[in-house]
Amino acid sequence: MAGIYVHFPFCRAKCAYCDFYSIADGRLMAAYPEAVAAEFNARKGELGSGGISTLYFGGGTPSSLPLSALEATARLLYVPSVEEFTIEVNPEDVNPDAVGLWAAMGVNRVSMGVQSLVDSELKSVGRRHSADDAIHAIEILKSGGMENISADLIYGLPGQTCESFAFSLNRLLDTGIQHLSAYLLSYEPGTLLWRRLQRGLVEEASEETAYSMYRMLCHVARERGFNHYEISNFALPEMESRHNSAYWTLEPYLGLGPGAHSLGADGIRRYNEPSLKEYMLNPVASIAEEETEEERLDDFLLISLRTQSGLNLSRLNENRRSQLLAAAENLPEGTLVREGDSLRIPESHWLRSDAIIRELLFG
Repeated sequence: MAGIYVHFPFCRAKCAYCDFYSIADGRLMAAYPEAVAAEFNARKGELGSGGISTLYFGGGTPSSLPLSALEATARLLYVPSVEEFTIEVNPEDVNPDAVGLWAAMGVNRVSMGVQSLVDSELKSVGRRHSADDAIHAIEILKSGGMENISADLIYGLPGQTCESFAFSLNRLLDTGIQHLSAYLLSYEPGTLLWRRLQRGLVEEASEETAYSMYRMLCHVARERGFNHYEISNFALPEMESRHNSAYWTLEPYLGLGPGAHSLGADGIRRYNEPSLKEYMLNPVASIAEEETEEERLDDFLLISLRTQSGLNLSRLNENRRSQLLAAAENLPEGTLVREGDSLRIPESHWLRSDAIIRELLFG
């Protein structure tokens, strides 16, 4: 089964850490659903004949669009086989009317950007909501019948301490959410936060602090009954994100909208240029990436080793498998664990997964 991702590149304001393609200009919101529908109708054949099981409205901030534009997009992309329909929202956009319309559209999973429950930390990265706004938004979602709620947290924020992160984490889990995504803050070149770092206006969290926060995150989530199924994702039993899990197993998915990426049933990756203006002029001008078979295998390796299940060695050809296992022998003991045909990085080493994978691939 395949998935559809729709990128809504609209935000009321750009968060200081964000490097996803988005604009703070809503003039094209009303016309956007028709462009997305045109792209979907032109490209849906790339998904093959296996059916579509997940739909994901991401961004940007989908919840910043008029409800009529979201409803039009869902209607134009009508896919009766969808079993999981996620929408990303910000707390300030959550109200009973919006929740009711999302549910009527078929949304059965909401992913909310909380990031912190300490107001000073939220202000440091340009978030528009307060801690109390986020808690209230979750209460509204629950009252509106949403039974699959995911929330995002960031650790390593400017001024954040292990104690303040623990406060945010525990307060958030106390709300009864079913899924948690927690990310170590990354200073991406070109972002406002990166420019502040270059000018010495903020200080990056030390490696020791980041590891302390990560270990505490893993411990608290485990104690609360959450399964750590991917480096940044935790879920109660049976509540894993089906859409995101399909990315990690290389199931086909179609990315619609400027800046979106796709993986066709033919194994070819495609992407759209990150320009709303160009997209609205020609929404079907996706670009195929030129990848060798070895590059595709390395992509699969990179994604798989960031998950709890790890890399399925049987999906590699004999030569690549032998190279990989030989390289693994040179890594420090305990860095990789082999169980039958599975090779995985233990949870305790996941925060170093990028460095471990580089060693594995390039020595």
